[in-house]
Amino acid sequence: MTIRPARERDVPGLLGLAAQVEQWFGPMVEEAGFHAAVREHIAGSTALVAPSSGPDLLGGLLFAAAPPVYHVHWLVVSRRARGTGVGRALMTEAVRRWVRGPGEIEVVTFGPDHPGAVDSGARAFYERLGFVPAEAAAPGPEGGSRQVFRRAVA
Repeated sequence: MTIRPARERDVPGLLGLAAQVEQWFGPMVEEAGFHAAVREHIAGSTALVAPSSGPDLLGGLLFAAAPPVYHVHWLVVSRRARGTGVGRALMTEAVRRWVRGPGEIEVVTFGPDHPGAVDSGARAFYERLGFVPAEAAAPGPEGGSRQVFRRAVA
């Protein structure tokens, strides 16, 4: 599986991924702030994509490194590619490129009572990667609960 840095031409594909998960994350496709964040990560070389053989992306990730704390800002795998290792490959490449221990990686995902917690499989995905649930985070833009997950880096 190929994972590569995102480019400006990947913006439509990243917006296509966002459209697939707005029911869980709230509006993104029409939000100027989301567009700005995507372009900022691309310009800063902190965005990764998993391209497909067609026009759509299999997945995308926006990352931030502020050692010793690293942040997964956004990770989405397309409906058709969920459960195929795309998310794991994106995370593996992000860690390889940007993470230097000791430290920790943080991600804010769905709280345990959020419908997306089960429907998306996000919590279980992060737990399989060694993340541990931590404190509650501010609710998402759609009003649903959120929780911080952390993973120690040696």
